[in-house]
Amino acid sequence: MASIDRHTASSTHYAPHRIVIVGGGVGGLGLATRLGESLGKSGQARIVLVDRSPTHFWKPLLHEAASGQIDPATHQLQYAVQARRHGFEFEQGSLQSLDRAQRRITIDATRDADGREVLPARDIAFDTLVLAMGSVTNYFGVQGAAEHALPLESVTHAESFRRKLLDACTRANHARRVSGAQHVQPVSINIIGAGATGVELAAALRDSIRLMHRYSLFALDPERDFCIRLIEGTDRVLPALSQRISARAQRILGGLGVDVLTNTRVTEVREAAVCTHDGEQLASDIAIWTAGIAGPPVLRTLDGIAVNRNAQVLVNRTLQTTTDANVFALGDCAACPSDADGFLAPRAQVAHQQAMFLARALKCRVGGEALPEFTYRDAGTLVGFGDVGTIGSLSGLRERPVFVDGWFATVVYRLIYRRHVMTLTGFARMTLDTASHWLRRRVHPVIRLH
Repeated sequence: MASIDRHTASSTHYAPHRIVIVGGGVGGLGLATRLGESLGKSGQARIVLVDRSPTHFWKPLLHEAASGQIDPATHQLQYAVQARRHGFEFEQGSLQSLDRAQRRITIDATRDADGREVLPARDIAFDTLVLAMGSVTNYFGVQGAAEHALPLESVTHAESFRRKLLDACTRANHARRVSGAQHVQPVSINIIGAGATGVELAAALRDSIRLMHRYSLFALDPERDFCIRLIEGTDRVLPALSQRISARAQRILGGLGVDVLTNTRVTEVREAAVCTHDGEQLASDIAIWTAGIAGPPVLRTLDGIAVNRNAQVLVNRTLQTTTDANVFALGDCAACPSDADGFLAPRAQVAHQQAMFLARALKCRVGGEALPEFTYRDAGTLVGFGDVGTIGSLSGLRERPVFVDGWFATVVYRLIYRRHVMTLTGFARMTLDTASHWLRRRVHPVIRLH
C-alpha cells in the first residue's frame, strides 16, 4: 500500500499541521478553499482534500441536470484546478478506513472504466480530520426500492434519469406511430418523496417535456401522454416547511398537471410498478427516490466514531465528534445539535455555514487557541418551479420569516448558486462563469435533446 505522506503521524515543531478533509461537496470544498488561502499558502498547515470524484457539482442543481435543463459539464469544477489555485492538495479516492491511534486514513484504489487500477490504495496522515462526505439515499428498507428506484445523489444519477426519460419518450412515440392510435399508455414517472428535491424535479420535468415537444422531438401530447406523480407519505408536500408554503406549492403543482399523492406510503417498488400501502399498483416507466437520506455506510465502520441510526456522525457544538477531538464532521453526514430538540436538517446552507465556521475555528486550533461554538442562523428556504417562478421564506429581514414569491424570490434563488461559485472562485471568475452560461442559453437549445 502506498502512502502520500513523508512525515510521521504526529505534528512536530518543523512539520505544518495536517488538515485532511474527506468530501468535496458544498462544505468540504468551501472549507478546503478557505483553509488553503489562509493556512495553506502561508505554510502554517498542509490542507488535503479527498473525494472519490475528480469534479465538484452543486447538488441543488441536480434536478435541473436530471430534467435536461442544464449541461452538468458546464457547471462542474475540477478539484485539481481548484487545489492548484487555492493552496491545497487533492487526492482522488473513497474513504476506506480510519486509524485514530495512528491518526491516518486509508483511501481505496481508483480504477478506470475497464477496472484496471489507476491509483493504489493510499494512507494519508492527519493531525485534524474533517468528515464532509455528504449523504446517500435512505430507502428505509422498502422492498425493491434500491433495485428499481433511481437515487439522485450525483451527476451520474442525474444523467441516468435523463437517459431513461428520453428512452421512455422514444418507446412511447414509436408505439403510437406503429399502432396509429391517438392514445398511448402515458409515460409514467413516479417521484417518491415530496421534499424540496422531489417538488423541484416534478416542476422541472413538466417544463422539460413541453420544451421537448416544442422542438418536435416526439409527437406525444405533453399533458395527456405523460403522468408525473409525486408520492408523499405525510399529509402535505414540503412537510419540513410552513403550511402556507406547502399549500402554495401544492396549488402550483396542480396547475402544472403533477399528480400529487399525499398520505401514500410506498411498500414496494417493482420494475414496472410502484405499490402503495392500500394495495394500489401505480404504473411506472421511471421511479426516482427523493424520500430521505442517510450518512454513507462507511461511517458506521470507522474506528470509534459514534453515529446515529441514520449513520450520521455525532458531533458537539464545536463540530468535533463526541468520541475524538481530532475528528470533526460537517454537512449532511454530521448530526449537529440544534437549538431546538434534535439535529440540524441536512441542507446546503447548513453545510456552507459550518464550513465558514470551521475555516475560522481550525485557524484557532492550529494557533493553539480555544475553539468557538457553532451557531446556525436560518436564512430561509426557497423552492423553484421553473418557468412558473419561486416561492419560499427569507429569515433575518424581520423577527419572523417573510414569505416571498414572484421575480424577487426567483432572483434570490438564482443568486444563491452564484454566491456558492463566488465563494469557491472569487468575484471575477464567478462573473465570467455567469456570462458564459447566459451566452450558452442563447446559442444552444435550452433543453438537452440527446
